[in-house]
Amino acid sequence: MTLDLTTSQRKALREIVNYVRRERIAIGTHLPEWTLAKLIGTSRSPVKVALECLVDAGVMRYDRNRGYHLDSDMHDLPQSLKVHLQEVDDPLYLRLAEARFDGQVPDSATEADLTRLLDVSRAEIGRVLSRAQSEGWAEKEVGYGWRFLPMIDSLEAYDDMYSLRLAIEPAGILSPRFNPNIEQLHALRHEQQLILDGGYQTMTSIERFESNARFHETIAHWSGNRFALQTLRRLDQMRRLAEYRQARHDLPRQALAREHLDILAAIEVGDNLLAASLMRQHIEAARRKKAVSSVFEHPQPAALLAH
Repeated sequence: MTLDLTTSQRKALREIVNYVRRERIAIGTHLPEWTLAKLIGTSRSPVKVALECLVDAGVMRYDRNRGYHLDSDMHDLPQSLKVHLQEVDDPLYLRLAEARFDGQVPDSATEADLTRLLDVSRAEIGRVLSRAQSEGWAEKEVGYGWRFLPMIDSLEAYDDMYSLRLAIEPAGILSPRFNPNIEQLHALRHEQQLILDGGYQTMTSIERFESNARFHETIAHWSGNRFALQTLRRLDQMRRLAEYRQARHDLPRQALAREHLDILAAIEVGDNLLAASLMRQHIEAARRKKAVSSVFEHPQPAALLAH
């Protein structure tokens, strides 16, 4: 039976499981509620519900005087919990993204327009619009209007984007000013190794996109070229919606993580020529995969909110 959890409780459950797997927490370790709440960035209430779910599943144990402790391997969970680990953290946010991608939301719309389209309250649409603004694909206009920014919405646009990335990213690694931050490099390697070891199976489409963007933007930052970094960030903003949709397809996430690790290994030993070559091959391979992608195969009807 599938558990009935709220969005915040699902997020807490997913973050706790990912934290235990990522940090390879030993069985028997005490996991205080307040520590987990701080790590996740939420209150203790959803964390407590998530921990109780894990107790019911037999992977955590609770003692009135000693709190919650890890009781077994977190990689083998019942299906009732796996369903929540695979869900997005905010379904309404992705509904808005889908509507925009499908042409149901025009370049400019009011909050009232969007509440009618998605059949939600003004408060709910305001929440997801604020998040869209923070992620760079929506801007507030005067009054209740919102402007939605251009996005990469065709294979031709993807090809143009990859051509630009091929000109920027390998060149950044070969720049005389290229200076990797070893602490950041180790953090990137840790994250990519987690994905390679199976973490991709429980990551949401948003988490996968952010992980990939973080990898490429961090390396661009090491180039010392502020314009290269700004350009790459802008490209990531424009392709965000298409990537969320694409992430639902069965993509070779482990292969991508392995390529990322190879690039980091070359950078760590100072072989920038090899790292740049691997980055070029990596981007070219992604470009070829997009050329046969099905994400743009089924265009939707004309915009429903056209004025």
